[in-house]
Amino acid sequence: MPVSSDLPDAFCRPLRDLADAQSIVGEIEALLSTRQLSLRLPPPVPNTCCGRGCNGCVWQGYYQALGYWRDQARALLG
Repeated sequence: MPVSSDLPDAFCRPLRDLADAQSIVGEIEALLSTRQLSLRLPPPVPNTCCGRGCNGCVWQGYYQALGYWRDQARALLG
């Protein structure tokens, strides 16, 4: 999906790790607030990872859900 030039790079940057994810969420929430728009809360950070690299790890689900949340914010912001 093309990104509008008036949207910040929070919609373009990859979700590589938790620090990136938290930064992106903060930027998007600030932008939504500035425009007086509301969106459901982003997905919660997982706390049940066993660290064994499981197929279908909770982190994979988190980043997928966060990507969907980011897409919804993008659509809401136009």
